[in-house]
Amino acid sequence: MTVAFIFPGQGSQAIGMGKALFDAFAASRKIFEEVDEALGEKLSTLMFEGDPAQLQLTANAQPALMAVSLAALRALESEAGAVLARDVKFVAGHSLGEYSALAAAGALKIADAARLLRLRGKAMQAAVPVGEGAMAALIGADPELAAKIAGEATAASGVLCEVANDNGGGQIVVSGARQAVELAIEIAKENGVKRAMLLPVSAPFHCALMRPAADAMREALAATEIQPPAVDLVANVTAAPTRDPDEIRQLLVAQVCGAVRWRECMGFMHRQGVELFVEIGAGKVLAGLVKRTAEGARSLNVGVPSDVESFKLTA
Repeated sequence: MTVAFIFPGQGSQAIGMGKALFDAFAASRKIFEEVDEALGEKLSTLMFEGDPAQLQLTANAQPALMAVSLAALRALESEAGAVLARDVKFVAGHSLGEYSALAAAGALKIADAARLLRLRGKAMQAAVPVGEGAMAALIGADPELAAKIAGEATAASGVLCEVANDNGGGQIVVSGARQAVELAIEIAKENGVKRAMLLPVSAPFHCALMRPAADAMREALAATEIQPPAVDLVANVTAAPTRDPDEIRQLLVAQVCGAVRWRECMGFMHRQGVELFVEIGAGKVLAGLVKRTAEGARSLNVGVPSDVESFKLTA
């Protein structure tokens, strides 16, 4: 069976995530301890029993989600005998999940991934003053219509609106200046889009307004060691595979302002023969999208001990 490991992005966080893995498996516990040490604080305490509003902050949610994904992966390795380099053809991650994928495949050290994601979260939040940016989901729009809507909203408002995520199954997200995004919602309704609504996010991610954050990540990534991953990474911004460390660096910078082409990433892997997509980490968002983006493929989640215990890579 041909397998891809996929890693969730922001929005899957919840208080208590990872606690059962921490309690059940020594290998998972070591991941949370390593992330806490890298950040110089007990992020794990916030994740397990803290204030939901604090966990929602981008600077906390991003490294926290990576920690849960890597803790789940280590449990698979120690308890279920999984070997990523042997068992998996591709890794991919949604937005911040790309860092989780790279850490899983050995391209980034876990401590470096934690520090990079903490910086990424802070830089993305600081790039646009709170309230000036927005994101909206267009449910039932195809990519061409969403791009047309964003373009019309930009032209009419004089400020930026761009397609930020193409998640598949008619789930498109636009991002930009609040005025333009609110106008895009109205234009979408006029164009027969089934649902169009603002998302509860604190900044307009994955659009050109994030350029200051991209500059910050360029500097940080230049100083970070990146090894060739054990398997191909299918990158958000190209929907194409790579193992080249210099290209990976460039893609991680481009990803800050660029659209997450998740539907195309999934389609590429499926066309390359992937039959099973395993979402590793918190939530089930990506696994739920598999049937809409890779028809005929199967999906599994690995986020809690029972998932680890029942895991097997057989048809």
